[in-house]
Amino acid sequence: MALRNAVLAALLEGEASGYDLAKGFDASVANFWMATPQQLYRELDRMESEGLIEARLVQQERRPNKRVFSLTEAGRGALRAFTAEPAKPPAMRDELMVKVYAVDEGDDEAVRAAITERLEWARGKLAHYDRIRARLLDGRTEDEYLAGADRVGPYLTLMGGRAYERENIRWAEQALLILEQRASVPRQFGSPGTA
Repeated sequence: MALRNAVLAALLEGEASGYDLAKGFDASVANFWMATPQQLYRELDRMESEGLIEARLVQQERRPNKRVFSLTEAGRGALRAFTAEPAKPPAMRDELMVKVYAVDEGDDEAVRAAITERLEWARGKLAHYDRIRARLLDGRTEDEYLAGADRVGPYLTLMGGRAYERENIRWAEQALLILEQRASVPRQFGSPGTA
């Protein structure tokens, strides 16, 4: 998936500056798409030149003027075309998983520290997503929110992000427990290929 599709989807929330998009990316699409501000600004320029979005200059006092972006009909059409395409399965490339895979030949303590770091990161992300969820629900039940919301896509992706981080937490806690148990018991078997 191209960054432009995530930008088009983020602009469904309404007009936004590049700064607002970069900041809001963390709250709206970070649970499924990451981008640096530099990547985002380059993509905004390309999308504007292709007519997918349009920019409007906003004069500001005591601050530099800013450009705010909104979807064009061509941008909405591109987003509709994108949503009609079959979704490709995600490809996982996770450096931590390679380290965990090699833990029996590597530095057990370093791998445990890396898993602990991932655990804390996942807990922090889940807490962030829970705050977004509470803000979206604003005292309503999930059913009440979903029945009355103009758009449910942001909430559905938030549910996916929360599930992903909960599973990261569950896996990390289980992996740490297993590694701790193995560290406390002498190994009974040699490495593969030894007698």
